[in-house]
Order: sequence, then structure tokens, then C-alpha cells
Amino acid sequence: MTLLAVCAVSLPNLTDPFIRHDDYPALFGEAELFWRKTLHEGRWLNYIWHLRGIETPAWLNFAVYQILWALLTAALAVAAMGREGHPWFIAALSLFILGSAPATLISLWFNTLLPGLAVVTLYAVLGCWLSQRSLRALLPIFVIISFWAYPTYSLILLAVCLMHTRDRSLGDLMGLVALFICSFAAAVLLTYAVNWHVHGVFGVPLADWRNAAPAGDLKGMITNLALVKDTFELLLTVGSYNFLPAAYFHIGLLLIATCVLIKRAPGEALYLHAGLWVGMALMVVQALKLGVVVPARAFSFAWLYYAVIVVRATALLSESPNLAGRLMRNLTLLVALSYLLQTFLHYTGHRPWQAETSLVGATLREIDPVTERPVLVYGDVLTLDSAKAAHLQSDLALGFRMQQLTGHRVVLCHSAPKACLDISDSRQAEGLPAALKMEVQASRGKILLKGPSM
Repeated sequence: MTLLAVCAVSLPNLTDPFIRHDDYPALFGEAELFWRKTLHEGRWLNYIWHLRGIETPAWLNFAVYQILWALLTAALAVAAMGREGHPWFIAALSLFILGSAPATLISLWFNTLLPGLAVVTLYAVLGCWLSQRSLRALLPIFVIISFWAYPTYSLILLAVCLMHTRDRSLGDLMGLVALFICSFAAAVLLTYAVNWHVHGVFGVPLADWRNAAPAGDLKGMITNLALVKDTFELLLTVGSYNFLPAAYFHIGLLLIATCVLIKRAPGEALYLHAGLWVGMALMVVQALKLGVVVPARAFSFAWLYYAVIVVRATALLSESPNLAGRLMRNLTLLVALSYLLQTFLHYTGHRPWQAETSLVGATLREIDPVTERPVLVYGDVLTLDSAKAAHLQSDLALGFRMQQLTGHRVVLCHSAPKACLDISDSRQAEGLPAALKMEVQASRGKILLKGPSM
């Protein structure tokens, strides 16, 4: 069911998936373009992935990524509900998790995150077969490896362990959380050590574009409290797709479901909330210490816990026929199906950019099939209607997109005017064919990309 659902919601993005500008190096396997992220983000697993030596099509990478995400949600649902759980609740939970807004956002970096998601999915699937002791013994290894792909992936691994625990106690919970914290700390220290050995820097200094304000003392952390507020406001906005009443609805539903669990399964409530708030604490520490707003896409783990708490409460209320059980089942379906629909709509928002650039690429192939001439683009690419609809983060996306479609070299004259002038002058001096030109133009109230032309 999750495979069918993920195919359905991914349809607008399957044949020609939208790619963020800093995800293109993973598509092309250009490790040198990713190198700086090993220092500034500690993404060593992703760097190794860039060294694979083969280039697979974007549609295949996206399809594999989405299939892995579907397998992960199914494995998590089995872990939370148990093999003896009713198939309806297992399916409902997997679909609930599948529509996660943070997970949908981060899926647009599918080329880069493919190996990391594979590691997390493997651990979740192994959890359906291994003993609790074996699963916990593997936790440190998987935490370290997944940390080198995306730090918050490790919080999903913790969720797998928490959900597979059947004999719950406060001592066991403290032991598991301690094991995870030690594993996470080991991952951080190993990353620092690798950076020191390779880059000569013991740590992960943030890139300049993040505009970070790291706190060196208590006063600095107090100053950064505003960033914690901004982080959670952004999470509520993004998680509700800019409809804040929906955010308050989710908070209310979480509180109600938590009360049900506390009354009927207090041990389960303790384990789930421990995992949720350990993750939240790490996000708060990051905002306070590093002085950055944590992006909403980092909170996939939070939606996961929210989904499990709600569906487990629904299952407990449904053990006997009553109005509360029916109401919770309807609310569960409402959230799951509405967020799957939002995922579908989110992917459709990138189609104008894909269509416009595909048309430009087809024209380029017709005019210059052997890619002999560079392409000069005049005007600010980020002002294009299609770029705004796709929430384009950098004008570099156009250059990478043309490389993907045609192989042409694109020079952005808005951000590099001297380079454009030098290319035009040098080609004229050498008697070479003139560079092709494209221009961002306003036409009938719309801002479109015109060209290419001589």
C-alpha cells in the first residue's frame, strides 16, 4: 500500500524530477563540487557517494529514493503496531508517516541523500527481524554512518529501537537513551577527527552563507533564544503548509493522543515522548550553540513520533466500539490523506520550472547540437515566474539544469557581468561563433526566459 501511495503522490515529479541546485553534484557524481560540505557539514558518506563513478538518471534516483522512503514508513509502522497489530492501523500509520511535510521538503535533495536513506531503511527493516539486543548492538554503527549523511537521520534510528522495545521500564529507557547519546557524541567526535585529519580543522565550521552567530558563552546562548523561537515558528508554518489553524489542530491532536496513551499505555507514552523530546532538545541545542534557524526539513523525526502517538492512541480507543474510537479513526484518515494530497500538490509546484527549462533545452539542442557555444543569460533568473513557483534557492540551478539537459555551459551575466563580457570579446577576437544568448523578460504581465538566440 505504501509503495502504491508513494508512486501516486510522486507522479508530478517522477518522469523529470525537480532538483535543488546543490543536489546536482550528486546527480553528476562531481565530488569536487561537494568537497566543501565535508568541512562545513561533515557529510562524509555523501562525499563517498559522489565518488561512485557512474551517473544514473534523475528519475531513477528519485524513484529509488521514494521506494526507500515507503519501505521505511512500512517498517516503522510494523515496529510501532507489532506484527500482531491490525492491518488497518499498520497501513494507516505508514500512510500517516508517508505524507510528512518535512520529509517531502527534504526529498528534493534525493540524489545526495539516497545512501543515507538506504542506511536508515536497512536498519528499520532489520528491526523487523533482529532481536532487541542485536538491534541495539548495531545502533552505534548505524548512528555514525547515518550522521555522515544527515545528522537527524540518527533520530529515526532511535525511534526504531524505542518502538521495538516490548518490555518497557524506566531503567531500560534510560539505558537506551544513554546508548544513543553516546553513539551520537561518538559520531560528532569522529566527524571532528576526520575533518581535523583531512582539513586541518577540528570541528564543523558553518559556511558563511548560513550567517551563523555561534554562542561562545551563556550570554550568547541567551541571545540565540530568538532563533529557537524562529525555528519552531517555521516548523509550524511549514508543517501546516502555511495554514496555521492546521498547526494548532496538530498540537491539540497530539495532546489528546498523549492523554490516551498515558491512561492506557503509560510505558509506551514515556518511550515515545522520550524519543521525541530528545530529538527536540538536540534541535534546540543546535539553534542555541550554532546560532542558526534549524530548517523545517530536519524535523522528519518529529512528524514520525507524532504519527505513532496518534495512531497508537487510535488503536487503543478502538479496542471496543465507541464514539471516541470512530472519531480518532476518522481524524487519522483525514490527516494521512490530506497530507498525501499536499505532497502531490507540492511536487506539482515545480512543473512550470521544469517545463520552461525543458523547452529552452530542446531549443538549445536544435540550434547547437554539438554544444560548441556557451550560453549567456541576461537578467535575474530568480525573478522568473517559474523560479518563484519552484522556490528556487539559487540562480546556479539554471546552469546545472542546462548541463543536465544539453551539456551547455551557462554563464549568468546578472551575477558575473565581467565573465559575460570577456567571453563575448574573446570569441569575437578569435573568430569563433558568437555565444548564444537568453534573457529574462517581462511579457504580458509575466516574467519569462526568452531565447536562446544568436
